[in-house]
Amino acid sequence: MSVVVAACLAALGAAATLLALRLLRGPSLADRIVALDGLLVTIASGIGVQAAGSRDGTFLNVLVVVSLLAFVGTVTVAGFIERRREEEP
Repeated sequence: MSVVVAACLAALGAAATLLALRLLRGPSLADRIVALDGLLVTIASGIGVQAAGSRDGTFLNVLVVVSLLAFVGTVTVAGFIERRREEEP
């Protein structure tokens, strides 16, 4: 593993730790959703760095699935928050 890949994975690990803290401590639902979306993007970035570092294309299928799940999940929860906001008097 090269030094650059290790440094990128260490930075992504630190970002994931901070996002997990925001996910657990977020005062509102919107804060938690943004933290979860950021965590999923960080995971996808880590998979991309690992794929580039190992020069193995099998990671790319997993990268596509994680990216699609992150997008669909964010859109779904955003719709849920919007409907919940409309129902409140």
